[in-house]
Amino acid sequence: MTKKLIWIGLMAILLLTSCSSGKNIVYLQDMQIGKKYPYDTRYEAIIRRDDRLSITVSNKNPELAIPFNIYGGTVKVGDDGNISAGSITKVNEKGYRVDADGDIDFPILGIIHAEGLTVSELRDLIKEKIEKGSYMKDPLVSIEFLNFKYTVLGAVASNGTYTVDGDRITLLEAIANAGDLSPKARIDRVAVLRDVDGERQMFMHDLRSKDIFDSPCFYLQQNDIVYVEPKYRKKDNEDRGWQIGTTLLSIASVICSLIWALK
Repeated sequence: MTKKLIWIGLMAILLLTSCSSGKNIVYLQDMQIGKKYPYDTRYEAIIRRDDRLSITVSNKNPELAIPFNIYGGTVKVGDDGNISAGSITKVNEKGYRVDADGDIDFPILGIIHAEGLTVSELRDLIKEKIEKGSYMKDPLVSIEFLNFKYTVLGAVASNGTYTVDGDRITLLEAIANAGDLSPKARIDRVAVLRDVDGERQMFMHDLRSKDIFDSPCFYLQQNDIVYVEPKYRKKDNEDRGWQIGTTLLSIASVICSLIWALK
């Protein structure tokens, strides 16, 4: 009877050990089922230096928009008054690069400061300049990012730089794209390095907490660096101790069960 109790006790310790070690890798542990957690659904990325933007101007009279969609080329006006692209033209396929001063050189309108604006703010600014210059009424301006990218480093399955189709990606999506956290990751030490007013700033996150929805880095910005801190040697030794202890307990339980069965 005593040996049977010992065997049951060892099995209980083994189960408790496995449960306690698994809990630390669960995301968003403090979220409650059915409760709503608001976040910014109208988020827009901020335009920064070295961004490349696709900008297209259109109008119900297409010929009026042609000069605004020609980059480094010429425009012809026919005898009938219709406007067409000249023979030596270059369509803006690679987008408009935001230079070191935060500006873009836009056809007809010239230099426009884009850094620090959102896509919708730049769109409204271009539309305002076109209407103010009496070039056309009610222009339609479409803007998209062409090179939105971020980098993931540290304890994830696949380190590297990733590109985004558009300008919206969350921190959780970025980690998923990198193959999720590795077993060596510290889920409570996930940093985002961001350029803020010309200086690098670090934001730390605990992925076990719902507070991530309130973080300014819930949505990543252009050129953000996500760094997942690995467990250091001290923590590795602790994990190794748990593994050795679990293995010894398993062996001991098997031996006890065999002895108990034989007797």
